Amino acid sequence: MTKDGFDTVIVRFGGEIGIKAQWTRRLYERRLLSNIRAVLKHSSIEHARFIRTFGRLYIKTAEAERTVEELRKVFGISSVSAAFETTSSMDDIINISVETARRRFKKGGSFAVHCRRVGEHPYTSQDVCRTVGKEILIRLPELKLHVDLTNPKQHLGTEVREDRAYIFTDTIKAAGGLPLGTQSKTICLLKGDTPSTVACWMTMKRGSPPIMIHLKNDKSQQAAKDSAEKLTEWAIGFPARLRVVEYDKVLQRFLRREPTEISRLLCKRLLLRVAQHSAEKEHAEAIVTGDTLDPTQNKTPHTLRVQDEAAEKYPVLRPLLGFDTQEIKKLAQQMNLKATTALKEARPRKTPPTAAIALQDIKQVESKINTDRTIENITKSIKTIKLNNAKQHS
Repeated sequence: MTKDGFDTVIVRFGGEIGIKAQWTRRLYERRLLSNIRAVLKHSSIEHARFIRTFGRLYIKTAEAERTVEELRKVFGISSVSAAFETTSSMDDIINISVETARRRFKKGGSFAVHCRRVGEHPYTSQDVCRTVGKEILIRLPELKLHVDLTNPKQHLGTEVREDRAYIFTDTIKAAGGLPLGTQSKTICLLKGDTPSTVACWMTMKRGSPPIMIHLKNDKSQQAAKDSAEKLTEWAIGFPARLRVVEYDKVLQRFLRREPTEISRLLCKRLLLRVAQHSAEKEHAEAIVTGDTLDPTQNKTPHTLRVQDEAAEKYPVLRPLLGFDTQEIKKLAQQMNLKATTALKEARPRKTPPTAAIALQDIKQVESKINTDRTIENITKSIKTIKLNNAKQHS
């Protein structure tokens, strides 16, 4: 055994990959393998070889536990385990299982043995569980262990694949979803808040690499940069850049000339046009925002329709539309976002929301503005910031 007790990492593919047609599954698995290689290279983890089987990838490495930690954030992987490889001989399985329990099990705890088997063997999965469990109790009396098949505190797993077996104690949940890069790119509008960051993460989970854009604002630019860097942790091997749009002057001009609600809609429509321009340039297929429905903040289906009309060439995706604040917080915790940017509870308005603004009224105001020139000037001012993870790309 290696110093941490393991020499292999079991990578379990996301469930959706397995139900795809053969050609699609092969394509997704190739992309996933490429993404895994990028993470190992970025983390300077040496590995001897990959062993591919249906629904599984086995990575031979002397840094199994560090590999597990790094692969948790790879989309397309459902779970990972640090394991030790041996033969499918029952004697070898027993010996390695007992040694693994000696190293990893806590004294006085309950445990259970699980087995998953593929291929023809002179024993059943139940035979493995019963025999291994019995031998652990006989050979390790000093640990004072007891079997609990209902609610065990410790687990010992065995995967038997043809002539090889893999012994492990922990199954670590990974990102799931589809491998990043299997779907088209999207333009993600980052505001420096939690909802827009989580919305971008959710489209990444569906396989779409993000092109991150932020409206320059002295109060939110650093938060947006922090959020973008957090997102790149889940996108190793893809461009680590944030595009910043110089928007302050345009915003101030609208705020001076128009009522607040109209100026907000004008700015949001203008932003979607800028995003649309970026989508055309970057060959993206959609625009992603962190919008939710909240009548107290004048975020209604009507308002969203008025906004979206400005980006007529591309769909505007809103992954969080059906989520409430607590649900968004849970997603943020899943991606360890809490320390980066806080999700503020929306404060109810002291006065009722303003009446819905008709689309024709917005267009009438826009007719007095040279929109095309404004967009041209804004897009020329877009600056690209390389993020801390930029060194990961070759």
